[in-house]
Amino acid sequence: MTVFLISTILVIYFLVLLTISYFTSKADSNDAFFVGDRKSPWYVVAFGMIGASLSGITFISIPGSVAKYSKEFGLTPADQFGYMQMVLGYFFGYLIVAFVLLPIYYRMNLTSIYTYLESRFGYWSYKTGSAFFLLSRLTGASIRLLLVSSVLQLILFDEIGIPFELTVIGSVLLIWVYTNRGGIKTIIWTDTLQTFFMLAAVVCTVYLIGNDLDLNEKGGFVKAINQSGFSQVFFFDQWNNANYFWKHFLGGIFITIGMTGLDQDMMQKNLSCRNLKSAQLNMVSFASVLIFVNLIFLVLGALLFMYFDQTGVGKNVLDISNPRTDLLFAEIAKNGSLGIGVGILFLLGLIAAAYSSADSALTSLTTSFSIDFLDIESKSIEIQKKIRKNSHLLMSLTLILIIIILRRFSNDSAIWMLIKLAGFTYGPLIGLFFFGILTKRNLIDKLVPLISIIVPVVIGFIWYFHGQGDIEWLGTYKFGAELIIYNSMLSFGSLFLISKSKS
Repeated sequence: MTVFLISTILVIYFLVLLTISYFTSKADSNDAFFVGDRKSPWYVVAFGMIGASLSGITFISIPGSVAKYSKEFGLTPADQFGYMQMVLGYFFGYLIVAFVLLPIYYRMNLTSIYTYLESRFGYWSYKTGSAFFLLSRLTGASIRLLLVSSVLQLILFDEIGIPFELTVIGSVLLIWVYTNRGGIKTIIWTDTLQTFFMLAAVVCTVYLIGNDLDLNEKGGFVKAINQSGFSQVFFFDQWNNANYFWKHFLGGIFITIGMTGLDQDMMQKNLSCRNLKSAQLNMVSFASVLIFVNLIFLVLGALLFMYFDQTGVGKNVLDISNPRTDLLFAEIAKNGSLGIGVGILFLLGLIAAAYSSADSALTSLTTSFSIDFLDIESKSIEIQKKIRKNSHLLMSLTLILIIIILRRFSNDSAIWMLIKLAGFTYGPLIGLFFFGILTKRNLIDKLVPLISIIVPVVIGFIWYFHGQGDIEWLGTYKFGAELIIYNSMLSFGSLFLISKSKS
């Protein structure tokens, strides 16, 4: 693809988003920004949530996690299709969200879900929940945008001499422009368009790579992937390994509860539905479709490595001291022999995947900060609007800063970086919310922030020092997605120590 073509696609794409924003944000009201006037059709929300849930990380890192490459051993299996173990956990987690958490949120008519904690425990529990969400979403959205900005830098901006910092600033400010007025009402519809582009991109790319590898005849795909050595789904043999089934499955349940059910970003979309039944229907249908979508991404990953093995395209991102398997898709799309169509599809899918999650993250951050910390609902309408817009700009600038910092220090696969992060930031949230749901005990409210900080710090020290080989009693045990379980359960148990029976 030429610089001119890539630039043209980007300009047209954002003009479309701005057009949608114009028609969905005419009212420019706080109710439209925060909850979409509570009139969003459930099927539109469900479809858009696919894109918001997957993000650019799924688009790039999931395919890249299937195999690994080294100069010494060449191409060898990595996680293979083991990510599907976690996806199955996601599904059951979504059911818990739909039938345990959503009824509570709708019964209390919440805008910020963290106000539940105030009514249940008190001021400090409420602020702790909100603070952990802000930390989780700011870093999570930053990791997602970091990956996408890095890819855009690779395929376009390095070539025209624009530094990475300007790429990040431009990307975030474009999101700010089209979400500034309409908020969640705009995002419901832009995410629908972006999900379509993302799914169309991955399905068409799978077909085109399969065609190039002569796999599109009947049964060709299945046979080739089975013979590739990259297709193992279930890992039951070694319980101490990070990809052991129960670690992935149970970790997936907890991650979904935290990153969806206790996340203002995802719940804000659900709360924009007309009623509880619509929101539950949205969640169940979304969860079902997500299983098949993730499977397609893993199939794409296997095909990308098979294509690399046959053609050698992508060697410049793999045959280095720190191989970047998450950039293989970008490199093949840019320099492979698959035609300009794959390059265009990749670019559209990448942008769609990235911005469908980043725009909703920015809006939810604005919502939580405005309601939970600035007490926007107690102000006049005019003051509310001013606070909302200033908060929206502040969150945008904060995202830019964090992305630039992460760029300098991160060298991990983005998907696993995000999952590890979720273990430490969403774990205390799960413990706090479910202590309120599953028990009738009260907490010493002022001690909740202390507990919520101490627990992930303790788990973090154990995880870090064991990684250095310094904790003998853990033996060869490898931490994986279950980090979030340890954080959640220890948080729950610690909260019990500072609780008392209702008088």
